[in-house]
Amino acid sequence: MKLLLADDHELVRDTICAFLQNEKDMSVSVAANFPEAADQMSSAGPFDLVLLDYTMPGMDGLDGLKRAMALNFKSPVAIISGTIDRATAEEALAIGAAGFLPKTIAAKSMIHAIRFMAAGEQYAPIQFLTEAEEQTAHPLAQKLTERELQVLHGLVKGQSNKEIARDLSLQEVTIKLHVKTLCRKLEAKNRTQAAIIAKEEGLF
Repeated sequence: MKLLLADDHELVRDTICAFLQNEKDMSVSVAANFPEAADQMSSAGPFDLVLLDYTMPGMDGLDGLKRAMALNFKSPVAIISGTIDRATAEEALAIGAAGFLPKTIAAKSMIHAIRFMAAGEQYAPIQFLTEAEEQTAHPLAQKLTERELQVLHGLVKGQSNKEIARDLSLQEVTIKLHVKTLCRKLEAKNRTQAAIIAKEEGLF
């Protein structure tokens, strides 16, 4: 089984590759951004399955997914992400993605999902979709926009504005504005208190 993994986080690439290469029938190629992935699909494709990080450089969201589906000669292309929201995941599936893998997925589940998608089936973790739906219904979440929730999730994880900006493919100054706005909405004095409120209320 010939796989292509494209992710700009070296640690993520190495970790996933380590799991996949333990499978005797899996061969993994890697790319650090969308242009590299596109080159590999053009020169060495089609791959049995392409895994694309949703926020890596050059991806351009779902537009990158559509381009990859064409470049991989209609063979399966899936999204992996640690920040994608349920609505975006569902939209990706609707336009033909082979599936969606959260970066929190267990190694064994990931292997099963990859085999499932490479076989032509569509995969999405029920738990993710259910949890995301419950999160949207949370009283605290209703005060915030989807983007503010993503930024708040980054604060809860202890990320800096720069790290959140990188993960969401936004400018750092934009993240600062979102932090200021969500702090006001949550009546928090600062980012730390906002994260504490989110934790105490069970938002994440």
